Amino acid sequence: MKLQTVIQILENIAPLNLAEEWDNVGLLIHPLKPRNVKKILLTIDLTEAVADEAIAGKTDLIIAYHPILFHGAKRLSAGNAYDRTVMKLIQKNIAVYSPHTALDAVIGGVNDWLADGVGDGDVSVLHPLENSDAGQGRLVELKKPVKLKTLTARIKKHLGLKSVRIASAAEDTPISTVALCAGAGTEAFKGVKADCYLTGEMSHHNVLAATLGGSHVILCEHTNTERGYLPTFGKILKKALEAGVDIQCSEIDADPIIIG
Repeated sequence: MKLQTVIQILENIAPLNLAEEWDNVGLLIHPLKPRNVKKILLTIDLTEAVADEAIAGKTDLIIAYHPILFHGAKRLSAGNAYDRTVMKLIQKNIAVYSPHTALDAVIGGVNDWLADGVGDGDVSVLHPLENSDAGQGRLVELKKPVKLKTLTARIKKHLGLKSVRIASAAEDTPISTVALCAGAGTEAFKGVKADCYLTGEMSHHNVLAATLGGSHVILCEHTNTERGYLPTFGKILKKALEAGVDIQCSEIDADPIIIG
């Protein structure tokens, strides 16, 4: 399948106009030579190790959730790992696409997948975009209130984690509402009151403010709230593409933080 056809399908799955204004989404590395796409590698972070994995696997297109190109560059240096990664991919004529916050916002995207782990309830968008059902963050109104311990166990099972970080409010009251946002959710939680906030990371002072306000906080580390969506995304993409395109999730990609 031609690269541009794949890109159009990706934009249909997660329209780029859903992305945050500050984000850098879409086709970030457009190869000099025209190429057909037979192998796609999915990853959250496009590190040099993942790039080497893609090169070894003769990948045609890397779909990296986080954009490797974000800030303007004045020079590319072989002594810098990020620069070196970009240069390797350009040399090997490998395309790179990033959906990032567009994939967060779209219905059926990362945040809806994260909401699936909370439990049975009604899911709504925290900040709907104008003229759209999509938007950043989700609010889950549970059909049956649960204790923090129960909710935590559900989240760990859904994300495949042995441990998460928890900040509990003074009173261990039952949780009926969960506000969530994959990655770093502080901005998405502004103006939103919930019994519990679920995200990857929040600053100390934001956590403290939440607990003093009577809300629990569950932190899973940034990419742990995103990476588990890749197999689901792969299935969605496989259904939309021709049978001849091979889609794999990176075996190298992993959260950089390890709790010892």
